[in-house]
Amino acid sequence: MSLFDCSGKIAIVTGSSRGIGRAIAEELADHGARVVISSRKQESCEEVAAAINAKHGETRAVAIAASISEKPALENLVAETREHLGPVDILVCNAASNPYYGSMDGISDDQFRKILDNNVLSNHWLVQLCLPDMRASGGGAIVVVSSIGGLRGSANIGAYNISKAADFQLVRNYAVEVGKDNIRINAIAPGVVKTDFARALWEDQKMHDRTAAATPMRRLGEPGDIAGAAVYLASDAGAWMTGQMMVIDGGVTIAAGL
Repeated sequence: MSLFDCSGKIAIVTGSSRGIGRAIAEELADHGARVVISSRKQESCEEVAAAINAKHGETRAVAIAASISEKPALENLVAETREHLGPVDILVCNAASNPYYGSMDGISDDQFRKILDNNVLSNHWLVQLCLPDMRASGGGAIVVVSSIGGLRGSANIGAYNISKAADFQLVRNYAVEVGKDNIRINAIAPGVVKTDFARALWEDQKMHDRTAAATPMRRLGEPGDIAGAAVYLASDAGAWMTGQMMVIDGGVTIAAGL
């Protein structure tokens, strides 16, 4: 049996109707997991679930819409997952938001709170909600999709970067607390990936080319570049890895003055 086999596992992937979340959900399903597709719009979730099920000729995915900003919606997400598929074995916290672009001294309190609530507190809620299932079954895996923004400052997305740095510590702290229960929690820190969420960072061709030129691999990321790491962290391949942050950025963070 492959170390990356996820057969029999039940996974929730937030923000999985498109981009990195969709790529992770598809890859987990390809490796045998049954996956909950979740984002704000039920119709979008159903389209992705239907495509996954059509590919495999069986029910590998179900669609359960939920807003990460509402705790009752996340409680319902986990409850419906249990009802439709069973207890949660794998949680991928991928959904996030960034409603503000500009310097920190101009951000409103409401905008800052929304970023922290959606990018940090919602992950905490989901972990809390899924831990009982994982403890009862003797283990589990949690993956938080963060960002290399959590490793650096920014003149334009500082609040977002602060939230992503907080995710690193959320992962470390939970890893200390739940390791005794055979539950692992790790973070992935992507660089600029060509998704709708990051469109402002790559849609302009000059910005795209400038970012690619500063990347040792001379290209921006694609959603599929992140999915394999999530499968590694969710499967037995990553059985002794916890509390860590895995950078996947084409080499941006190690390149000085390319």
